[in-house]
Amino acid sequence: MNNSLLNSIRFIVFLSLQVLIFNNINLFGYINPYPYVLFIILYPVNSNKNVLLLGSFFLGLLLDMFCNSGGIHTTASIVLAFMRPTLFKFSFGLSYEYQTVKIADKMSPERITLLLLAIVIHHFILFYLEYFRLGLLFTILSRTIVSTLFTFTICLLIVYLIKPNKR
Repeated sequence: MNNSLLNSIRFIVFLSLQVLIFNNINLFGYINPYPYVLFIILYPVNSNKNVLLLGSFFLGLLLDMFCNSGGIHTTASIVLAFMRPTLFKFSFGLSYEYQTVKIADKMSPERITLLLLAIVIHHFILFYLEYFRLGLLFTILSRTIVSTLFTFTICLLIVYLIKPNKR
């Protein structure tokens, strides 16, 4: 399948899942999953970075329209897409430089580190912009940690469901 077609399908699927299913999950009035970040994380390493930034912008913009959230998803998505190469270099080191990294392969400590860091950065920006007050830093950090753990679990399940082990 064509790479751009696969990315377009991934965009539509993650947007639809987030809007129709995951936006309606609110555990204990406090925990919200945002697995749409997988679109940004699973984007191919050797593909056009500008397309990733535009895709992240439109993904966040459409989520903000559906959620009526005033631009926080757009900002968090763009920052994550912009920081993605740095996260890859931190997690994978030289293998990222030679573009031999495939996120959807078997989960390793490097992939888990990348996924966890990306989710933490995205969620911290998202919740900071939602509350937008340093006086609520404990609330921002606690929501970031709890939602990160829940989103991380869901993202791992999605990755394992999408990419079965090859024997």
